[in-house]
Amino acid sequence: MRQNAGISQRQLAEASGVPHGQISMIETSRSSPSVASLRKILGGLSVTMSEFFEPDTPASQSVFFKPHELRDLTTRLYSTLDDPRGKIMFQQVGDAKAHNLQILHERYEPGADTGAQMLEHVSHEGGIVVAGEIEVTVGDQCAVLKAGDSYLFDSTLPHRFRNIGDREAVVVSACTPPYL
Repeated sequence: MRQNAGISQRQLAEASGVPHGQISMIETSRSSPSVASLRKILGGLSVTMSEFFEPDTPASQSVFFKPHELRDLTTRLYSTLDDPRGKIMFQQVGDAKAHNLQILHERYEPGADTGAQMLEHVSHEGGIVVAGEIEVTVGDQCAVLKAGDSYLFDSTLPHRFRNIGDREAVVVSACTPPYL
């Protein structure tokens, strides 16, 4: 994708805010990016995660979706890992870009973490914890949310999600404009 865009590794590193060495290691399959790093790299290419993972998915006019119809935004990230611990799974409802609203079904295995480097993007997001518990940090505020708890914040504030529990955490979230 970088080569098709006609940019160098250094240019992509600058555009995405990711170290040049990390770009090189990912391209030579010596490293797999975290979800946060992949999102930054794709942002440097002006590509969403949905477009990256399912580039040929036709636009759908569907209003209702079965579980198998959700867009998997993360499985390919983990296809080479033997240990599922620390895995994050994002499944998107429909065409987020067409509606300017991204609705996600999120699953965080024990130990899963969006990364030590806090996420920041121009959006607003909110969600409800459906099962398990998840630590959510937004700016200088941090809370462990359990089933039934929820959050809502301006995504330009640095934020992070971590499953510090011993069982899977499940969250249903929304973000506008779409981030992933």
